Amino acid sequence: MRIRFGYVSHALSLWDATPAKTMTYSRYQKLDEKDRIPELERITKTNLQHTIRNIHYNIAHELPLYRFSSSIVPLATHDEVPWDYITPFQSLYEEIGKLVRTHGLRTSFHPNQFTLFTSDRPHVTANAVKDMEYHYAMMHAMDLHEESHINLHVGGAYGDKEKSVARFHENLKELTAPIKKQMTLENDDKTYTTTETLQVCEKEQIPMMFDYHHYMANHTEDESLETLLPRFYETWSHMNVPPKIHISSPKTEKEYRSHSDYVDLNFIRPLLKELKSLGEPVDFMIEAKAKDRAVLSLIEEISSIRGVKRIAGGEVNM
Repeated sequence: MRIRFGYVSHALSLWDATPAKTMTYSRYQKLDEKDRIPELERITKTNLQHTIRNIHYNIAHELPLYRFSSSIVPLATHDEVPWDYITPFQSLYEEIGKLVRTHGLRTSFHPNQFTLFTSDRPHVTANAVKDMEYHYAMMHAMDLHEESHINLHVGGAYGDKEKSVARFHENLKELTAPIKKQMTLENDDKTYTTTETLQVCEKEQIPMMFDYHHYMANHTEDESLETLLPRFYETWSHMNVPPKIHISSPKTEKEYRSHSDYVDLNFIRPLLKELKSLGEPVDFMIEAKAKDRAVLSLIEEISSIRGVKRIAGGEVNM
């Protein structure tokens, strides 16, 4: 079984390379009107340049997975700040896309928890659509709009999961077909279990992003990895990439849902064992706080397991 690895947006080993420098709306308002757009453009250009630096880090370390920051463009979806965040930076977007395609990287976005389709308030759905359009616009500018994915959680339960899920299916109709095609859905650590998320994915034909840490924090007694993982794999059967799993481990027993700096190998051993029994390729997105340092450390640890062979900087065979 082949496992490939990656991390989220910012290689901490690089100096001053965050791709998520931002500007608040209050700061934007305080600027002279003539300085507002130039400042937004300066920050966006820096974030895109830093994205390129991080991608080069991936390439150098043979890490094939990379999650773009959702904060590349400050105030991109703010109703009071209409501005063109694509045209001035087209060459940078194209450079990113070329790097990704040339080196066979797998990329994605993960909007924040406010991008959801379960609300009964129309403006929440409208904002979710706008945020998805923002992410898709960047993917399109990179020419990655047919291969990169946008990952969401199902959303809130609002006291009635059945009605909320029904709203999800209805509100999702607001998305255009090309954007929906690039969606994935993730089980969460408090509300929607893996089974509940799978049911939504299966109905909508959306690949599921399985989060193992969330599963451990939020599952019922009858939800075993043995029964869930084949269904999870099946949601990816129509795709040309392996299924993807989010990997992290609890910060402490008391702060179980919080992510630790690194991944505890013992915490994920049951998952590794079950995946090995299935024998199918899978990709691991590491969500530990130490980011690139955590993924490189975990690869070293997994590679030390008897019977595991490291075949590239960010790839092992079990």
